[in-house]
Amino acid sequence: MKLLMLGGTEFVGRAVTEDALARGWDVTVFHRGRHAPPPGAAAAHGDRTAPGGLDALAEGEWDLVVDTWSGAPAAVRDTARLLRDRAGHYAYVSSCSVYAYPAPAGHDEDCPVVDGSPDAQATDYAADKRGGELAALDAFGDRALLVRAGLVLGPYENVGRLPWWLERSARGGPVAAPGPRDLPIQYVDVRDLARWTLDASAAGRGGAHNVVSPSGHATMGSLLEACAAATGGRAELRWTDPAAIEAAGIEPWTDLPVWTPPGEGHDFMHRGDVSKALAAGLHCRPVEETVADTWAWLRSLDGPPPLRPDRSAKGLDPAREAALLGL
Repeated sequence: MKLLMLGGTEFVGRAVTEDALARGWDVTVFHRGRHAPPPGAAAAHGDRTAPGGLDALAEGEWDLVVDTWSGAPAAVRDTARLLRDRAGHYAYVSSCSVYAYPAPAGHDEDCPVVDGSPDAQATDYAADKRGGELAALDAFGDRALLVRAGLVLGPYENVGRLPWWLERSARGGPVAAPGPRDLPIQYVDVRDLARWTLDASAAGRGGAHNVVSPSGHATMGSLLEACAAATGGRAELRWTDPAAIEAAGIEPWTDLPVWTPPGEGHDFMHRGDVSKALAAGLHCRPVEETVADTWAWLRSLDGPPPLRPDRSAKGLDPAREAALLGL
């Protein structure tokens, strides 16, 4: 297989590239040149937002294109149109955020989605991803696979969710653990996402798939206990009622990454139907493996973990955490 990876140097794109290389595929990574691609991949440079930014892709043929773009849908439109007669399949890594909020528990791929346009410039994340989906479908039709990823965790994370919990656990002491402890969560290990995307594309699958673990594959308890164990067991998890967190003005998802309290937000983020992807071969590794491997990666870095420039820092200020716990 010949793969053109649009991106391919950070997080999801890097995981896809490494998986493809491990299969012995011929991989070309198209990127801006800010970070080195994994060894073994050929590189082509360009900026999809600049005039002439796709010139490096003017020639060449590929069996598969994987695109993780999350900015202006027009960039997906222009790239997909350029490649539609020279690529067999186009996998666009979208997001479960495209569903119109609030989506009920058990929502599947037929749930209503937000409005989006393939011709739009960048607006907001959900609309941009929906516009990217439409752009891929417009150019590739049933040769387009829409990978609606949920919360993505694992090595190379550049969003700051699991790295924050691991670093907080490593500091030890009392940790504000948002409850309930048995609250189910949905996420996908970046490597499982990569493997499924390549497997499904090689099999010729098209259309939308929710690619995230089944709800309850992990819980807040199993996630944070895995973080505590991986970092040496110095963290003392103190399970805290959602009402107390709300009363303290602490924000779910940002101040306390991954977590949303029971209710509409939780149903939207952590209770989607993933039966279609499971039937198509999605396998989700244990949360303990995701956590341990992410901690090993963090410890291998020379400095702080990477953070995408378009994402804000995550995590709870130590003074606010202490106040919440009454310390």
